Order: sequence, then C-alpha cells, then structure tokens
Amino acid sequence: MSEPLAILFSGGSDSLALYAMALSGSHRDIPKASAVHLVTLLNGMSRFPHFTENRFQTARELLEKQSPVPLPSNVRVELDCGRLFQELWLNRYESLMPRYRGKNLVCVACKLAMHTRTLLYCLEHAIPQMVAGYTLKQSFYPEQTPAFMERMQAFSENFGVKTAFPVYEDFSDTAISRHFLEDQGLPSSGGGERKCLFSQTCTTATEEDTGKYLDDLLPLVSDYIRKRREGDVAGAARVFSGMDAEKG
Repeated sequence: MSEPLAILFSGGSDSLALYAMALSGSHRDIPKASAVHLVTLLNGMSRFPHFTENRFQTARELLEKQSPVPLPSNVRVELDCGRLFQELWLNRYESLMPRYRGKNLVCVACKLAMHTRTLLYCLEHAIPQMVAGYTLKQSFYPEQTPAFMERMQAFSENFGVKTAFPVYEDFSDTAISRHFLEDQGLPSSGGGERKCLFSQTCTTATEEDTGKYLDDLLPLVSDYIRKRREGDVAGAARVFSGMDAEKG
C-alpha cells in the first residue's frame, strides 16, 4: 500500500529527480507515493526565491501531460527554519567554532535545521518517510557525508519517521541524473534552486568535526521537537539558551 512521502526540495536537479521518481515509482528504493509533499526550507539567507516555485510548476505541468493516469496528489510547501538556524549556529558561532577546531560548520547547522523542520512537518501530517537528494558527487559538502546522513537517519527513526538518501550512489555521476531527467521530459541543467549565501563558503571541516557537532546538538534538538509536540512553546524556545554556559 502506497504512503505519503516528503522530499526536501530545493528545485535543483537531484531533488527534481526525486519528485519525478516519487510520482511514478521509477526508482527501486522509492515506492510510488500516495501523496508527495515537496518541502522547501527558508533559512533567511537565500536569493532568487521564485526559482524553486517556477521549477515545481513547470515540472508538475510536464509530468501531468505525459502521465497516462492522474498523478498522486503533490504539493509544495515553504517552511521557515531561520530561527532554528540562528539557534544552532548563527547566534553563537563565536563560541561554537573553537569547540570544533575552529571549523566552519554553518552548512551543517543549516541542514540540521532543515531536517528538523521537515521532521516536524512529517509528524504533524502523519508522513512516515522523508528523502533528500544528497549525492556522492557533492560529498565535499560536510552535510552530504555519511557522518551527517547516518545521524539524521537515526535521529528521525527515534520519532518514527524514516529518512533516506536514495540517489546518493546512483547520482555520483552528473550524467546519470541528466539522463534520468531527460527521459522524464524534465529540465536537466540550470538548477532551479534558491542560491544560498553560504553554499559556496569555504570549509575544511572533516567528518569527525561534523559528527562531534551533531552528537552535541542532536540531544537538544530532540528535546526541542518533544516540547514542540507537547505544546510547550516556552520550553521549546528555551532549549538552546543554556548552550553557551554549558561548555564555555
């Protein structure tokens, strides 16, 4: 029996491919979904916000015209993770960086905020699985490494939601993703994602640095989610307030 699925959707080629796969069931690890929720995250530091919506609307129209049967319900939602991003890094990077060998983990913190906000959305809408289009060809980003992905999988499993990265190996070569998208009649280049101010920021952070940061922060994030789910809005807002004194 098919189930609803959430996709972290930037509008780039990899998340666009996941969208097509979820609608058609054309990937062995992505069963055809009963409904597809494309979740675009707003971190407050992105430019060209219309790109992602335009890519979604174009792709949906093309896929609907080509499909011999009605497509499953599919919607795009925008969720704000900016405040959480501030709590996890921006508000306290001066105190956090020395704990992790002075490494720039801004993108790791941003992706942690994105996964957390998407997990909350899945819990609120009874969606049992979320997927992201991380790929081996982009493993130079600290957040697209096993240290990050394995922790995100375990983190979401604790709340009964499966997280998967089904094209990590498959799309290790750009030509493969382009081949798939063109087979679906979809744009295969010229990414439709927002352009993030941090995405090209230089970092020499290792998987060890990424793992240590996540091991420190994930218990707090779990507490944040539980308080949100319990309706303890004040408690959720205060979860991160003791971080500076804790290891200062």
